[in-house]
Amino acid sequence: MSLGTSENNYELVSGLEIHVQLNTNTKIFSADSASFGALPNQNISTVSLALPGSLPKLNKEVVAKAVRIGLALNCTINQINHFDRKNYFYADLPKGYQITQDSQPICINGFLEVELADGSTKKIGINRIHLEEDAGKSIHDQDENYSLVDLNRAGVPLIEIVTEPDIRSAEEASALLTEIRKLVRHLNVSDGNMEEGSLRCDANISIRPKNATDFGTRCEVKNLNSMRNVRRAMDFEFSRQVEVVSAGGKIIQSTLNFDADKGTTSPMRTKEEANDYRYFADPDLPPVSISDAWLAEIKSLMPALPNEIWRQMVADFGISKADAALFAEDLSLLAYFNRALPNVKNKKSLINWLVGPVRAILSERGISIANFGVKPEQLAEALNLVDEKKLTQQIAIQQLLPAIENHDTEDVVKLAESLNLLISTNSDDLDGYIDEALQKYSQQVEAYKKGKKGVLGLFVGEVMKLAKGKADAKKINELILEKLK
Repeated sequence: MSLGTSENNYELVSGLEIHVQLNTNTKIFSADSASFGALPNQNISTVSLALPGSLPKLNKEVVAKAVRIGLALNCTINQINHFDRKNYFYADLPKGYQITQDSQPICINGFLEVELADGSTKKIGINRIHLEEDAGKSIHDQDENYSLVDLNRAGVPLIEIVTEPDIRSAEEASALLTEIRKLVRHLNVSDGNMEEGSLRCDANISIRPKNATDFGTRCEVKNLNSMRNVRRAMDFEFSRQVEVVSAGGKIIQSTLNFDADKGTTSPMRTKEEANDYRYFADPDLPPVSISDAWLAEIKSLMPALPNEIWRQMVADFGISKADAALFAEDLSLLAYFNRALPNVKNKKSLINWLVGPVRAILSERGISIANFGVKPEQLAEALNLVDEKKLTQQIAIQQLLPAIENHDTEDVVKLAESLNLLISTNSDDLDGYIDEALQKYSQQVEAYKKGKKGVLGLFVGEVMKLAKGKADAKKINELILEKLK
């Protein structure tokens, strides 16, 4: 749908409902495995199947993870909260109701500041975070006559993060969702994999004339499963609603599906002003009581948040925000850096190595820093040799680091010596190499003497080649200049 000029007269108003699957080993109310990828109906029990007489028992770790993300989103923690039954009927919901939180959610009244492309920030309110169980999965494309039901997902723990209607653009929505994904991964609350359904998003979208204060009629776009689709769905729905209203029509409150292939929304069902889910407190589960001591313990175990980390690194080391963000978003990389830091003589060199050559090695191998065979202390020793002009960076990267991984030794200096990798300090050897290079390129020597200074790099490169890289390029440059005088 193309952008029309009438769109300039309206603004988008949106709030997100972000469903985050928690990465606990077991489900929220049973000991069934919560792992992804098992064969259909393998991770089930009497509780998952809702057999008569089966009773739920709350997983304590689920509560702790919800509190962690609530603290990160500046929420008030409801230390007394309870579970409710939300009644509706789907084939993949065996009980006929979902256990969730309605009137007393675990976290309320938070906010998150997100940074936009132009460098500005936007504060988006968090209305609530509540705990609930996931439903199963209905499969409609494996049999001509029947729909199949897989209940592995039934009872997997979720938190739902409900924002205030503070979002005014697709960019803001995408930025918020990106930050939420960073936080849940950083806090080890969820793996945040949208492709596996660990992070899902519903977007409530309406429009109103610019400068208006009343809200328009909203439509809910369900199950957006990528950052790109959130932006596409929001842009399309904004344009569609403007087109309807501009033509004199009215927006009908409805639930919409987003077609990722076409980039369009379509109605799933119209929606009344209020859904009659007949919420009531679940009689099988007592209220959740979070003691002052437990809350204090959870707070004490909270790591520094990504925004705090990158700001501190920029202030401490004078690096770019982009480089600092790499450490803020990867706790394993940050831990590696902190272990290596006391052993290096040039802290900036350590950062440059980790975001440069080491990162390139990891990317080429498809591994994380946690699987890198060079210990932080060993990397520190290697780059100290480079900074002290005892080893060239090229040889360190191409020969010493692989040797460290393949040799059972902690002493990097002795390993470099045994492999004859250190820079030669023998002036006689260098003089011989220089003489050989200048003789080989005698014509270029004459050209240099006539003013063609650019050939100097050719001489340096040839000497480095003869020295097999074990020479200081700066020193070679100085010696060649002396010879050419």
